[in-house]
Amino acid sequence: MPTVTRLTTDAEWDAAVPILRQLWSHEDESFVRSWREEDDYRLYGYYVGEDELADGPADTDAVAEGEPEPDAELVAVAGVSVQRVLHHRRHAWIHDFVVDEVYRGRGHGAALLAWIESWARERDCEYVALACVAGNDGALAFYEDAGLETWGRVVERELD
Repeated sequence: MPTVTRLTTDAEWDAAVPILRQLWSHEDESFVRSWREEDDYRLYGYYVGEDELADGPADTDAVAEGEPEPDAELVAVAGVSVQRVLHHRRHAWIHDFVVDEVYRGRGHGAALLAWIESWARERDCEYVALACVAGNDGALAFYEDAGLETWGRVVERELD
């Protein structure tokens, strides 16, 4: 059975950073590691055993929280926090959601997203939300297939 656990140790972050950098390839490793110091940021790892690596989980809702089996492999990570902002009231904001490239398309992302939704409900969140980079059509299709709706657009300007 897949297992999700909060990643807190140096060794756990060492395993997670290469997966995170598949999304954040334009950032250096030290920047990615600095998120560990953010007050509300929680990084979770999704682990599966050898029998689920190829085919994915049998049931996307059958994900346990706790310590992974010793032979389990980290195949996905998600960084989340609980926030309140004008347009979403109390919600779980997904900062990062990355399935290792070699394991995509096997149901691991759907299982991890279902776990995040359950995690959010337990914390009295009304929504889960995230930003999807413009042009990342594969990710957008995944989120829409999972039932997330496009609510608006993020507009921004980098400050000097």
